[in-house]
Amino acid sequence: MIRAVLRWLLAAFYFAAGVIHIALPAPFLTIMPPGVPFPEAVVLWTGVAEILGSIGLVQPVSKPLRRAAGWGLALYALCVWPANINHMLIDLARYDGGLGLGYHIPRMFAQPVIIGLALWVGECLPLRGRAPEA
Repeated sequence: MIRAVLRWLLAAFYFAAGVIHIALPAPFLTIMPPGVPFPEAVVLWTGVAEILGSIGLVQPVSKPLRRAAGWGLALYALCVWPANINHMLIDLARYDGGLGLGYHIPRMFAQPVIIGLALWVGECLPLRGRAPEA
């Protein structure tokens, strides 16, 4: 039951993030690490990936699709981690200290949690000795 609830919460989070990436790309472009080619396209397609991953994550019938979405969202979270690190460095270098360590440090620790959560709710990493949840 808890896995299903967390699956829907993570899917809602990723769906909303995907819509924001597509509708309001400017903030994401400012934190893009230097050297990333075609940054506008990258932001657009990351939004599309988040939306598709969120839809795949909540598919009640297709466990292979749910697993693919779990792996995809976990890999996505890993791939955008450098942008989060870049955001922290840019923000903390501001004259006023930006959002501060109280914002950025928890965000850095949250990334591996989100990766693990995507794998767990996507049933990519089931707990041993427990029956899979629907």
